[in-house]
Amino acid sequence: MELLLPSSANSTPLTTLGFLDRAATAYGDSPSIVYNNVSFSWSQTHRRCLQMASSLTSLGIQRGQVVSVVAPNVPSMYELQFAVPMSGAVLNNINTRLDANTLSVLLRHSESKLVFVDHQSSCLVLEAISLFPRNEKPPLLVLVDDDGASAKMSSSSWAVDYLDSYEGMMENGDPKFKWVRPKSEWDPMVLNYTSGTSSAPKGVVHSHRGIFILTVNSIVDWSLPKRPVYLWTLPMFHANGWGYTWGMAAVGGTNICLRKIDASAIYRLIERHGVTHMCGAPVVLNMLSNSADSESLKKPVQILTAGAPPPAPVLHRTELKGFVTSHGYGLTETGGLAVSCEWKPEWDRSPAAERARLKARQGVRQAGFTDLDVVNPETGESVERDGKTVGEVVLRGGCVMLGYFKDPKGTSGCMKENGWFYTGDVGVMHPDGYLEIKDRSKDVIISGGENISSPEVESVLYSHPAVNEVAVVARPDKFWGETPCAFISLKAGVSRKPTAKEIIEYCREKLPHYMVPKTVVFQDELPKTSTGKIQKFVLREIAKAMAREGEAVPEEFQDYQESKRV
Repeated sequence: MELLLPSSANSTPLTTLGFLDRAATAYGDSPSIVYNNVSFSWSQTHRRCLQMASSLTSLGIQRGQVVSVVAPNVPSMYELQFAVPMSGAVLNNINTRLDANTLSVLLRHSESKLVFVDHQSSCLVLEAISLFPRNEKPPLLVLVDDDGASAKMSSSSWAVDYLDSYEGMMENGDPKFKWVRPKSEWDPMVLNYTSGTSSAPKGVVHSHRGIFILTVNSIVDWSLPKRPVYLWTLPMFHANGWGYTWGMAAVGGTNICLRKIDASAIYRLIERHGVTHMCGAPVVLNMLSNSADSESLKKPVQILTAGAPPPAPVLHRTELKGFVTSHGYGLTETGGLAVSCEWKPEWDRSPAAERARLKARQGVRQAGFTDLDVVNPETGESVERDGKTVGEVVLRGGCVMLGYFKDPKGTSGCMKENGWFYTGDVGVMHPDGYLEIKDRSKDVIISGGENISSPEVESVLYSHPAVNEVAVVARPDKFWGETPCAFISLKAGVSRKPTAKEIIEYCREKLPHYMVPKTVVFQDELPKTSTGKIQKFVLREIAKAMAREGEAVPEEFQDYQESKRV
């Protein structure tokens, strides 16, 4: 047996890009993308991706260089998930909700050579480019105009090189282009940023191998059938749509693109196209379950949720509408979902409220992951499986990232020598082996599926001339899951105390809107430990009490009612 060694016949680098070649053959005439009145077949999508990859190489984009995309869920966004890595470049999807300053930081940090810009984000990207130092060459820009709008990027006074439109580049490409295969399956394929904080952006790099394992794992875990009809309610810029961008090619699915999330539009598209599957953060489930515009579905639709622990009542209301919900857990660092709440048939006999509670747990490791545990972060020992003892969630498997781009210290800080990836999330392990996330370490707030760094919000608030101390914590929200809640003490002797509304408007000028505190509470002094550290766990409990229905507002929080109206 020792004489049997790997050979070129069995050592071809794993990559999801080959899924598109297969789709063109196996599902060539089947619909691949549908958007408004535009539709493509899989053979057409295959040809278009080759043409775009060809154009990128003709521009001089080289293997390993970064190409960024700032776009919503439109056909070009889907095509670029294949076309960019097919050129040998590293794909970098960017959140369209970022502000110009954060976007500028990410483009500089990634050393992006070219940016595909949706026409509705062109002004944002131009502003971000204008913030580049004069001695730094900005990336080339390509305008994406899927809606046929007349938007154009004027040259203005900014030193920006403009290229042709997206379709112009497409026309110049070679449909017989031989796409650039990875030399090694460990070659970088995608670069995704976790939060895009201006002080220390965390760029997560995944290899072709990791993405391949993740994608196949996602198909198996969700029992995705051949030729599903998939509605893109999950932004593709969120960890490449949890791998389902490439997964749809593997199973010959139909991608129904949706530029903007709207409950009535979602129900309309489900009815029109016979949608069978969709993904989304709990905020999407809440939107759908609370919509008064539609009756229950005529046929069940599978919906997979993750991004934040979904409240059991939301899961229950969603299923009453006719959706069949599945729940998973993952991070940008795992490329997508690593854990799922595997459903047991015996749970079907439980009352509805109990079924929702069970489904709200994160679950067990998916088959594509090697191991999952909850450990004491100090000793590395597993915590008791009693559903009460908390610890840090750790993972290991082929889907874990290569590391953080330009951040070896950050990489070694979470990828320990003991072979585990430390997620920074706090959870418990139930007696039946199912994981439940209890909190986020480092005070990360998850609002509508978006990670919000509380120190970044606090930094902005600290820049206000009247603010003495501030702490930002998560406040439960029925719609968003969580929203930032700012506890503030003011400087002594300020001539005029700012109102909660003024504080919120101040943040709106300096932060993306989803990061702006929705609640502002003023206190004479924030609770502290004996060493002077602010006790955020105390503030979190107060925020939870304030969010509870029927809870009386404590007298010391006089500005709460005003902030609630904002």
